[in-house]
Amino acid sequence: MRLRNVLIAVNDMDRAIRFYKEIFGLQVILDQDGNVIMSEGLVLQDANIWQQFLDKELTPKNNMTELYFEENDIEGFVKKLEESDFEIEFVNKLMTHSWGRTKSSGLRSCANRSGSGDQRVVRFYDPDGNLIEVGTPM
Repeated sequence: MRLRNVLIAVNDMDRAIRFYKEIFGLQVILDQDGNVIMSEGLVLQDANIWQQFLDKELTPKNNMTELYFEENDIEGFVKKLEESDFEIEFVNKLMTHSWGRTKSSGLRSCANRSGSGDQRVVRFYDPDGNLIEVGTPM
């Protein structure tokens, strides 16, 4: 079995496509009238179609899921977010996480490529309230 895509509901398809193109460099692979497949396996679904399919209310900013991206130039990426014409709601500004764990703690070690357990991350919502985290490569 393979995970093929991740689907998120969006209220304004044109705005969502522009956001993921401009901010992340994703490209439209297939546009099926309310269902857009983008590069990297991201699928944008019109929120009205998704809500009708589920027969449930949608809850933006529910913090139950997160899209995760890695970026080498994290400071440049944050500057790009701040200078974009999208209203970015930050969950946390750029911060450093210390993910390192010792074997005696019973948890696996999560050291980044530099050998330390530190990772710089920023979290924010896309224009439709989907949670996004961007971090330096682990």
